[in-house]
Amino acid sequence: MRGKNFFDNLARKVGGKAPSTTVGRRAQRALMAERSIREVLELAVRLGETMLALGASATDVTDAIRRTTKAFGVDCQIDLTFTSILVVHDGANDGAGISLLRVVNSRLPDYDRLTRVMELSREIAADPNDIDVVETIDDPAKLEAALEQLESFHQRLDEILVAPQRFRRSMVTLWLALMAGGVGFLLGGGPLVCLLSAATTVVVDLVLQALGRWGLPAFFLQIAGAAIATGVAVGLLAARPVLPGEFAALPPALVVASGLVVLLAGMSFVGAADDAINGFPITAMGRLLEVVLLTLGLIVGIAIVLDVARGLGIDLRLVERSVQPWPSAVQVFGAAIAAGAWALASYATMRTAFVVMIFGGIAYLVYDVLVTAGTEPLVATAVPALIVGLLAESLSRRLHIPATITAVCGTVPLLPGLAIYQGMLDITSSESSDDGVLRLVQAGSIGIGIAGGVTLGRFLARQFRRRRRRRNATPEAMVMSKRQFRGTATAGPETRALFVIPDEVAVGLETGMLRIVSVDEVVDTAGGASGAGDSGGSGGSGDKPAAPAHPNVALRRGDLNDRGE
Repeated sequence: MRGKNFFDNLARKVGGKAPSTTVGRRAQRALMAERSIREVLELAVRLGETMLALGASATDVTDAIRRTTKAFGVDCQIDLTFTSILVVHDGANDGAGISLLRVVNSRLPDYDRLTRVMELSREIAADPNDIDVVETIDDPAKLEAALEQLESFHQRLDEILVAPQRFRRSMVTLWLALMAGGVGFLLGGGPLVCLLSAATTVVVDLVLQALGRWGLPAFFLQIAGAAIATGVAVGLLAARPVLPGEFAALPPALVVASGLVVLLAGMSFVGAADDAINGFPITAMGRLLEVVLLTLGLIVGIAIVLDVARGLGIDLRLVERSVQPWPSAVQVFGAAIAAGAWALASYATMRTAFVVMIFGGIAYLVYDVLVTAGTEPLVATAVPALIVGLLAESLSRRLHIPATITAVCGTVPLLPGLAIYQGMLDITSSESSDDGVLRLVQAGSIGIGIAGGVTLGRFLARQFRRRRRRRNATPEAMVMSKRQFRGTATAGPETRALFVIPDEVAVGLETGMLRIVSVDEVVDTAGGASGAGDSGGSGGSGDKPAAPAHPNVALRRGDLNDRGE
C-alpha cells in the first residue's frame, strides 16, 4: 500500500499541467444553445404540422408556431406552404443557424384532435413556469430543466396523436348519411327523398372507402362519388313507371344535390380565401387548386352519367326549389342537422356539433330571409357567412372551440350543390349549354362569397376584440404576455430593468406577445418615470409612486428590435 502511495505521489510531482493552448475542444456554449433551440423548434414544428394536417388555416398554424417559440425566448422565421413547414432560427454569437422542415403528407379533418392541439399550443404560451432558452446556455441545470419541460410537452402531443379517434369509421358513414338527410329537408324534399339521399350517401361512402384503399387519387374518387349519386337518380327516373305512386313522385334532382353537398363539404373554400387574405398566397393557391380540381371531379362524374342517360332516352329535369312541402322552420332544422352531422363526421365532439348546429341554423335562416326579400344569390350567401365568421371568432375563446371548426361547418348549408347540378343539366342539354356555364360560374361565385364572408367576419371579430382589450385594459392588465419580445440586444444579459407598460403604449396581441411603441414611454418600476414618461405622458411622473413590479414585465434593456417589438 505504501508503495502504491509512493508511486502516486511521484506521478503527481512528475506529471505536467494542462496544456496552455487547447486544440479540438468542443464549443460547449454553441452545443448547449443548439440543443435547446433545436428542441424548441422541433416542438413548434410538430404542433404546426399536426394542425395543418388536421384542417387548420395557415394563419392559425403560423400563430401557434410563433407562440411556442416565443414562449421559450427563441426568434424564428416561418415559411409555410400547402404541403410543408420550414422554421429557421438565424443563430447568434452562440452558434450557427438552425432550420427544421416538415412535410405534411395527409390532410384529413379531425376536429377533436385539432381542438386539443390548439389548446396545448395556447397552454404552452401561457405556462407561468417558463424557462428562457437563452438563459440555459451558461447553466447546465437550467438546460436540463428546459429539456425536461419540452419533453413533457412532446409527450402530451404524442398522447393526443396516438389516442383513439372519437368515432369508428362506420359511425362517420352514419353521420354522413344523416347529413344527406338534413340536406334533403333543407332543399325541400320529403321523408322518402331524405331516406333515399341517406342511403345513397352510405353507398357512396362505402365505395369511396374501398377505392381509397387502392390509393386512387382524390380527383377520381370525386368522379366516382358524383357518378353514383347521379346514377341513383337516373335509375329512379328510369324505374318510375313500375314504382308505387309515392316513389314515382320523388324528385331525383334533390337526391343528386344532397349527395353533392356531402362531397362538397370536404373542400375548404374558406381556408383558401383565409390564407390568401392573410398573406399566404402559395398556400392559398395550393388549397384553391385542390378545391377546383375536386369540384371538376364532381362535374365530370355528373356529366358522364347525364350523357349516358340522355343517350338512353332518360331526361333528368330539375325540380325548382319553389316547390317546397316544408315551411322555412323545417328547412332551418334541416340546415342545423346537416351542419352538425358534418362536424360529427369530422370527429368533432357532441358539444361542438351542438354549437355548429346553432350556427348552421342561423346561417340558413338569414339566407332564407334574404332570398325571400329578392336578394341576389351571391349576397344572400355572403352575408350569413359573414355572420357565422363573426360569431365563430368572437365566441371561440369563450366556448373553447377553434373558430375554423365552427366557421367551416356552420356554412355547410350554404354550399351550392343544387346550382352545380343545375349547371350540368344545362350543359348536357344542347339547347342551353351557355346557361349551364353561367350557372357553374354562379356556383363558383357562391363558394367564393361564402369564403370571403367568413374570412371578413373573423377579421372584424379580431379587430373588435383588440379594440375592446385596448379600451378596457389597465396598465397591469395590459401586461398579458409571459414572454417579452426579443430583438437585437444592445446590452449584455447583466443589464436589466423592470418596466410596467401603460395601456396607451402597449397593445396585447393574439399571439400572446406585447407590442411596445417606444422604449422611452415605459415606466421604470425601480426608479419611477423613465424617458418621455417624465413629461406628463401616460407613463406617469416623478411625483407618482413607482408602479408595482410584475413577474411578466421583466425586460432586458435593449431587448427591442427596430420596429419596437
